[in-house]
Amino acid sequence: MNAKILVTGRNKEIVSDVCKHLRVDRGDQPVKCNPVRRALFDVILKDIPKIIIICLRDETKDTVQQFNLLKNAVRQGICRVIVITSPRDEKTFVRFTRLDRVTFLSRPVSLLALFERLVHIEEDLKNAPEQYVEFVREAAGEEAAGRTVLVVDDDTELLLHIKDQLEEFYNVVPVKSGNAALKYLAKRKPDIILLDYLMPEQNGAEVLTKIRAEEEYRDIPVIFLTGVSEKDTVIKLLSEFKPQGYIVKPSKKSEIVAKIIDVLG
Repeated sequence: MNAKILVTGRNKEIVSDVCKHLRVDRGDQPVKCNPVRRALFDVILKDIPKIIIICLRDETKDTVQQFNLLKNAVRQGICRVIVITSPRDEKTFVRFTRLDRVTFLSRPVSLLALFERLVHIEEDLKNAPEQYVEFVREAAGEEAAGRTVLVVDDDTELLLHIKDQLEEFYNVVPVKSGNAALKYLAKRKPDIILLDYLMPEQNGAEVLTKIRAEEEYRDIPVIFLTGVSEKDTVIKLLSEFKPQGYIVKPSKKSEIVAKIIDVLG
């Protein structure tokens, strides 16, 4: 088993070297990405890697906190993280991130140690089921699980924005397409769906039609996300598709939360 591997970090030389050896020595097809929040989020939404290798260099509080986006995927056991670092950067990483299940490898990194760790992780992941990252609100007691909001939009920036707005109150599951939303519904049932109206391949109306066609999904409340230019079209569709309303993008946090409360109670 060769799990999907993402290699990222500010140490570009080590990133390139690790990617080269993964391809040549193991036959992997690693994915490289910039160590910034938006790029990491986009990779997670497309196809979350099972293994993430982070190569640190001259880190600060702000640079390592970008990786907090991975916190829920790590805690849910969806992916594993290996950090290649110096002692100084390791201290910065530990102090300012909330990733609590990480393997540290010191620079200069031993390829033997890295490959042995990869094999161990891949063995551990063999029977792991396919999952979606839920950005779970941190709370105490039974309310920690919270209510789940499935957000469907092809715009990474908007998904990240809505996640930031809602994760204080709800478990947020962001996906980038109607197909991804339907795959998620086959496994889990969210409490509510925020559905972008204008998307490539399938628009919101087409996705909602498929949701309403399935008896087990049809009672899930759906709110359209719409731009100002599509607002009139969405309003006309309300009587036909019977969503529980719409939100015009971009929206304030208070407006989105108020609409969800209005629907869910």
